Parts: sequence; structure tokens; C-alpha cells
Amino acid sequence: MRGLWVMAPVLGGAVAHAPVLRRDLLKPLKKPISRRLFGANKTWRGALMMTAGTTAATVALHKFPAYRRRLPREVAEADPRLVGLLLGLAVWTGELPNSFIKRRLGIPPGEQRRDAVGVAISVFDQADFVPTAWLLLSPVWRMSAAEAIRTFAAVAAAHMPINVIGYAIGARRSLL
Repeated sequence: MRGLWVMAPVLGGAVAHAPVLRRDLLKPLKKPISRRLFGANKTWRGALMMTAGTTAATVALHKFPAYRRRLPREVAEADPRLVGLLLGLAVWTGELPNSFIKRRLGIPPGEQRRDAVGVAISVFDQADFVPTAWLLLSPVWRMSAAEAIRTFAAVAAAHMPINVIGYAIGARRSLL
């Protein structure tokens, strides 16, 4: 599961973004990327924090030989700042198509539909950045289609228990 190890620094984006959301920091950047297209909750502040946190986590993890050994050779040998930047950009840009579709279907941010379409969107939402990362990381690493599918499934499976915990502690309004 080399792809999952490549995606692991994405957690750094969430770690960096959480206190900013909790304390409502960086208010000048709390501007929607496009309210009409993606809704009010996709902001430049989130884009910055997710990119910066993911980049910082990539650089930090890259210092550990045990982490680098789990990466594809191309990623392990690449500049971790570049890998982190590309991965960080994938995190928030990968969410935009899903947000666009949900807004067109009238699904409010943080909510979900209770039908087959809603379930499909919710499942895709768990790892929506993986296809974008597959594309953006291609100058560094050409992930195979099979690896991309396995990585998507692993990221989605790992994300679901995190959502359940978030729901249980009141940080999320829905389980998925």
C-alpha cells in the first residue's frame, strides 16, 4: 500500500486547519473560493491551511527513514516540499467537484441525502482528493490505476472511523 503512505501527510492538513477553525483565526482569508459554485464553506483559509499543513507534514515525515522506506522510490527521492505542495493542493482542489455537485443537488454543506445518490456522494467524499492527487503527483510519481483504486479504497476506509469519532464528540453533524 505505497499509495496510502504517500497520502498519509494529508492528516497534517487537518491538524493545521482544526485550531484555525476552532478559534476562527485568519479571518481575512475566510472568503469563499466561489460561494455560487462550491458553497460558502470552501474558503481560501481552508485551502491555505490544508496546503500548508500537508506540506509541513510531508517535510516532517520525510526526515524519518522508516517513512521514506515505505514510499515509492520516486516519491522518496523527490523534494518533499514539492510532494507536500502537490498533495496539499490535491486535498482542497479534489473536494471542489464533489462540492459543486452537492450544491447543484441542493445538499447543504455538512449534510447528506438519504438515497442511493447521496450515499454514493458520501462514500466518494471520504477520499475525493485521491484522484486529484493521482493527477497532480504524476510529474513525480506515476501511480498505476490499480494502485489509485487501492489507495482510494484504503483512504475512504480509514476516513470513515474518523468521521464516526468526530460525530460522537460533536465535531460533525453526520456520520459520513
